[in-house]
Formats: sequence, structure tokens, C-alpha cells
Amino acid sequence: MPAAVAVKRPDPALVVVLAGISAALHIGKLPPALPVLRDSLQLSLVEAGFLLSLVQVAGMTLGLAMGAAADAIGARRTMVLGLVLLSIASFAGGTATTAQALLVLRALEGVGFLLASLPAPGLIRRLVPPARLPGMLGLWGAYMPFGTAAALLLGPAFIAASGWPGWWWLLGTLSCAMAAALWWLVPADADHRVAGAAASLRGRIARTVRSPGPWLASAAFAMYSAQWLAVVGFLPTIYGQAGLPTTFSAVATALAAAVNMIGNIGSGRLLQRGWRPSVLLQCGFAAMLAGAIVAFAPWASGASDGLAIVRYAGVLLFSAVGGLVPGTLFSVAVRVAPDEGSVSTTVGWMQQWSAFGQFIGPPLAAWAAAKAGGWHALWWITGAFALAGMGIAVAIARFLAVHSGQRSAAPQGAS
Repeated sequence: MPAAVAVKRPDPALVVVLAGISAALHIGKLPPALPVLRDSLQLSLVEAGFLLSLVQVAGMTLGLAMGAAADAIGARRTMVLGLVLLSIASFAGGTATTAQALLVLRALEGVGFLLASLPAPGLIRRLVPPARLPGMLGLWGAYMPFGTAAALLLGPAFIAASGWPGWWWLLGTLSCAMAAALWWLVPADADHRVAGAAASLRGRIARTVRSPGPWLASAAFAMYSAQWLAVVGFLPTIYGQAGLPTTFSAVATALAAAVNMIGNIGSGRLLQRGWRPSVLLQCGFAAMLAGAIVAFAPWASGASDGLAIVRYAGVLLFSAVGGLVPGTLFSVAVRVAPDEGSVSTTVGWMQQWSAFGQFIGPPLAAWAAAKAGGWHALWWITGAFALAGMGIAVAIARFLAVHSGQRSAAPQGAS
């Protein structure tokens, strides 16, 4: 009788990353549809900016509370719930016939995205050995650019073939499938719940907001996310207004989002090799500042092909090296959490401020472009965020130095 063939179980930590990517697709699905939606709903540029950022309202207002709830009910359960909610909202969104209905469902998708993403770092922490943690968290940091790039690349062709409702239904189906995969392939014992969760919910929130570490990591993420979504989210509109073909703008925007993974994944490897988080943060924010100046500042006139290539290279620099920031901050968040039971709460607080940055970034960019009569003023907005981020990175370095000293001086087993 032939021996049974052993089927290798997928890496559960990788399943968590894939689940995050399926959630991130819902963030990236809107930019390719914006030209169609603006024509059909007669949206202004600023209104389009709010539609782009509305998905972040839930994270901006509920991140901390949902992070604490994830610590209470379990990270795996929370992620599954978020993916199911994303699926329901996306299916319903495909049937929306008014702008108001679509706006409400985008806000609901924001709740689902938050639930599906913020517990992941804590869950990954329980699924991998300490030696793999920085690299895996760096890979997790790439979930957003990968999902966004895939949506930007595939969205235009799919929308042209089946309309934007079909695009919404496709991603709803994918989220539903990933919810099932997460439930079956991630071990149930990884769905850790903090003892006395209900009683300690308020305590975890209080410990998180009273600690300066979560505030610093959250502020840095807000400075990053505001400028990244403002640039990448409006690239299809910027290139469309310049008269470039839709296919070109789709590929160029998708590449700009995809190269962000270079910094995200690279941050994990560099942290494993001993690079200090503050150095990586400084490099990331400095590259975003330089890239935005090259891409948008009126430092040269004309419309030659060579100048366009140089400006696009600035966009790639902005996104690729800027990716060091989120990858590093996910590792920093695990280190600055007040205790083991507050990791998801800390990530939730960071997600809340990241969402705030994504909420204000696109409307500010649109406002600056409308006032200046073009996108050449965009670098003033992104540059201000980048400089603030560099200042916060200095404060993070000081906090980690003190925090590491306290931990090394603590008795063995102390948290």
C-alpha cells in the first residue's frame, strides 16, 4: 500500500500577510475608479479627495478601541471579522446608485479594514520565533503597497471590462475567501486572548495613551501616511490631467506603489543586521522630502521626455525609500507597547493616527493644487510632513535608548 503523501501546511504567518493584502486591495481599488466616479457623480477635486480618504474615518476614530478589543477577543477572530465585514460592504457597494450610499459603505469598509489589519503584528509575533520577527514584520509592512499596487494595476482593465461594480464584487469575493483561509490555516491557539480581558480593557487603553512610545510611533506613521497617500492616490488624476493614456498612468501608478515594498521588506532585513530604527526612519523621511521636490517642484520648465523621466524617478524615490518608515514603525510598535497584552492596542493607536494622516493628506493636496492651479505646490505639503517626521524620529531614538536601558536593568522576567 503506498505511503500517504504529507501535505505541507502553509506558513500561518504568511497567511496573515496575504489576508492583510486582500484587505489593502480595498484601499487601492478607488483611485482607478475615480475618473469614472467623478464623471458619473459630478464630484469636485476636493470631494474626490474626501472620497479617497473617507475609508480612514474608522481608523481615525476607533483605532485605539478596536486594538484593545482585538487584545480582548483574539487577533485571529478580529481579522476574520474584519475580512467578512469588508466582503459585505464591498458587495453592497457594487449595488450603490448614489454618491451618499457609496460614501457610507466606504466608511464601513474602513471599519472592516481596521479590524482586518491592526491585530496582524501581534498575531505574527505569536506565530514566528524571535529571530524571524523583524523580517516578518518588515514583510507585513509591505501588505499595503502590494495590495495598493495590485489594485492600481488590475483595476483599470477590470473596470473597463465589467464596470466599477464588478470590481467591487470581485474584491468582496476575495476577502470572503481569505477570511475562510485565515480561520482554517492559522492555528486556533495563536488566537491569544488576554486574561481578564473585559476587566482590563480600559486599563490597556490607559497604559497605551499614557506611554510616550506609542504616541511617538503613531505621530511618525501619520507624517508618513499623509504624504504617501496624497502622492500615490492622486497619480492617476495627475497623469490623466496631463493627457497621458489611461494604460500608462495605471502602470506608472502601480509601479510607484509597488516599489514601496522595497523599503518595507528592506527595513526588516536592515533591522536584523543591527541598523537602528531611528536611522532608517531618518533615511525614509529624507528620501520622501527629496523625491517630492524632484517630482513636483518647479525647478525646471518645459515638457521634455527627459524631464518627465526625472520627475517620475523622484516619485519612485519617494515611495521606495520612504517604505523604510512603515516597515520600521511596525517593529518599533512591538517594542514600545507598554506590555505583552497591549501590542494590538498600541498598533491600533498607531493605526488611528496613520488613518488621520491618510484622511487629511489627500484633501490638503487637492486644496493646494486647486489654489496653485497645478500640482507643482504638492511638495510643500509633503515636505512639511517629511520634516516633521524627521524630528519625531529623533524623539523615537531617545525614547528607545531610555527604554532599552530600563529593560536591561530590569530583573529577568520583568516586562
